[in-house]
Amino acid sequence: MKTTLLSILTLLCTITSFSQITGTVTDTKNKPLAFVNIFIENTYKGTTSNEDGNYELNISKPNTYTVVFQFLGYKTVKKTVTIEAFPFSLNAVLVDEEISLDEVVVNAEDNPANHIIRQAIAKRKENLEKIQSYKADYYSRGLIRIKDAPEKLLGQEIGDLGGGLDSTRSGVIYLSETISKLEFLRPNKLKEKIVASKVSGNDNGFSFNNAINVEFNLYNNTIELGNQIISPIANNAFGYYRYKLEGVFYDDKAHLINKIKVTPRRKNDPVFEGYIYIVEDQWTIYASELSITGIQARIPAADNITITQNHSYSEQNKLWTKMSQSIDFEYGLFGIKGDGRYTSVYSNYIINPSLTRKDFGKEIVSFADEANKKDAIFWETLRPVPLTEEEITDYIKKDSIQIVKSSKVYKDSVDKVNNKFKIGDILGGYTYNNSYKNWNAGISSPIEAISFNTVQGWNGNVNGFYTKAYDEDYNRYLSVNGNINYGFSDDRLRGTLSTTYKFNDISKPILTLSGGIQATQFNATNPISRLENTISSLFFEDNYMKLYDRSFVQASYSKELFNGFRLQTFLSYERRKALFNTTEQVFFPEGDDVYTSNNPLSETAYNVAPFKTHNIVKFNVMARINFGQEYLSYPNSKFNIPKAKYPTLLLGYEKGFGATISDYNFDQVKARVYQALNVANKGRFSYNLRAGKFFNADDISFVDFQHFNGNQTHFSQRGSYTNVFNNLGYYDLSTNDSYLEMHAEHDFNGYILSRIPLLKKLNFNLVVGAHTLSTPDHKPYQEYSVGLDNIGWGKWRLLRVDYVRSYQSGFVSDAIVFGLKFF
Repeated sequence: MKTTLLSILTLLCTITSFSQITGTVTDTKNKPLAFVNIFIENTYKGTTSNEDGNYELNISKPNTYTVVFQFLGYKTVKKTVTIEAFPFSLNAVLVDEEISLDEVVVNAEDNPANHIIRQAIAKRKENLEKIQSYKADYYSRGLIRIKDAPEKLLGQEIGDLGGGLDSTRSGVIYLSETISKLEFLRPNKLKEKIVASKVSGNDNGFSFNNAINVEFNLYNNTIELGNQIISPIANNAFGYYRYKLEGVFYDDKAHLINKIKVTPRRKNDPVFEGYIYIVEDQWTIYASELSITGIQARIPAADNITITQNHSYSEQNKLWTKMSQSIDFEYGLFGIKGDGRYTSVYSNYIINPSLTRKDFGKEIVSFADEANKKDAIFWETLRPVPLTEEEITDYIKKDSIQIVKSSKVYKDSVDKVNNKFKIGDILGGYTYNNSYKNWNAGISSPIEAISFNTVQGWNGNVNGFYTKAYDEDYNRYLSVNGNINYGFSDDRLRGTLSTTYKFNDISKPILTLSGGIQATQFNATNPISRLENTISSLFFEDNYMKLYDRSFVQASYSKELFNGFRLQTFLSYERRKALFNTTEQVFFPEGDDVYTSNNPLSETAYNVAPFKTHNIVKFNVMARINFGQEYLSYPNSKFNIPKAKYPTLLLGYEKGFGATISDYNFDQVKARVYQALNVANKGRFSYNLRAGKFFNADDISFVDFQHFNGNQTHFSQRGSYTNVFNNLGYYDLSTNDSYLEMHAEHDFNGYILSRIPLLKKLNFNLVVGAHTLSTPDHKPYQEYSVGLDNIGWGKWRLLRVDYVRSYQSGFVSDAIVFGLKFF
């Protein structure tokens, strides 16, 4: 305790000695004021106060300065000081703003707030385009706390979360900072160079805070925050908000500021609630304090999110620019609750510099050399917002803990406890860790993976694994996985073994060697899960899973050759053999109903093989092209960010050759295009198109046909409905010729149902879909669906229900499909 206290006092002294202008901002009752804007008048050099009301303003030259203290709800204070030496202490006391309606001319026929908002909407685009480009310094800090954390989560011990929890199991679980250089070009080019990054408790860590993730501009019609959130001054804002003029006041430059309260017209719409401050005559945003619930933002873990923005006026540029932003949030899920804040400070703007599109590439975030190695002197000199005592304590505590926790003695002692076999491991499997050498090995529970099918009967799987990481972040690793499967009815033992090596986390080259014997589905995408098939077979006598015996050796390699272009190759040698039903077990026999054969070509061909036993060599190459892909460059990693406005294209070629039955050799070319994009505030549209063509494939094995994802169980676990026909048999339309498959779906995301009385209270989402499949051997097949998503209560909205109708030269059938989703 004495050591910790001494470290805190030392750090506080260091902060004081390296600060330039420092002080504390309080109200008239001596209460510290957090998030006060402090800046040098008529400049873009500024900062904000922390939660303790303390601030630091980095000024390098002695001179006479006018320091401005600006905070919503309080009168702006200006202090002119002559500084001859640093550090210089300057405190400020802010007085409540006198907000009144005395100067407002009230017209009984119109709400005065509506008039102001109409003017702001009319000037929205003009104000948006005043800043065509800029350069700026940027500082961000992220802090996440947890309160009363449980001992276990879903049966697993969660420990002290890296030393973040105190005796009450509360505390800081994440604290990080970044200092960056920003460049922006309208409409949407933003580039960030992070010159310094700091993560509490990880001296090698890189913060994930960046400006791009918190770029919220209310002059845009919508703001992306989980959902597409309607701005209070969007063109269609009056359809979503009610406005009330709370009062007016003058700022320090005699601008008349209108304080307007905004409230949602409908409870669950994707809109804010709070205050927006509009400058009279200019109709620009002075500041905003806007909140949104997790339900409205479609972020289940969030209870409430509040975004506060402050702007400053420059006489030189005649512009209002954002100087600071805070995002405060509260969260709760699985019994875990907490809160946090992300603070951003923008300073040293250069407005409308001569930037062009050539100055921007696909790299949107990068790190300077040694960005995570900056010492305390660097941070105390350049950090614009001083640390609170809570944050200082967290840094010191976790940095001290890190030294201990990185030692071999500590890691071995933790492993000794965690590696003890527990009764629960019989159900959940067992893992042995060697944390110091960065490897682990384990085995799954044989009970966990028991399933039933009519070929093997009851069968169990035991999986074993070994993983060796060559760095702390698993950027480079070796993984070995094995599987043993035994079928009790066919009395057959099968197994597979695979080895994967990942070379780096930038181009992400991955080499996998595998081999073995397995009973596998004809459709390699496994359209029906083991659990679904077990239930449908034993309870309803519907054995939809169709299997064949595959013995193989395979090598695969994938790598991103250049940004947005990834190449995948597969080469395998396979022996295929038909399998047949070996059991008729069923829990609830249904009269004359019997199991179908394991031949997907005919339900009654019980002893007829769908193909002849053969060997074949298969080669696949697939190119994935993400058009417009941007990325974040970390020193040892690359994080790709697909561009939603462009589709993803897959081009592939598949060849079967060297078959022991020459008719089974073939070629296939194929392509796929898919995309999901937001349609303003009207929901999310997704589509998925596939096309392909076989050559020299008239008599190939049914294994190599193009199979389409069907569904006959009335239940879906698929996250995407644009990759399945929910009322089609699994192999009804399989083909060895050309094919065209199209899926489209639109999730209105509350846009329609939120306007219908009573239904709007349920917070359901309307979803419509259309699906079609065309092959030369069959008449075109279509499905149309209408469904409800986001069904549930509170945060637990996991259910989706769809009504599906299928057509093929007329109506075929209809079905109700139930689906589950997990965040």
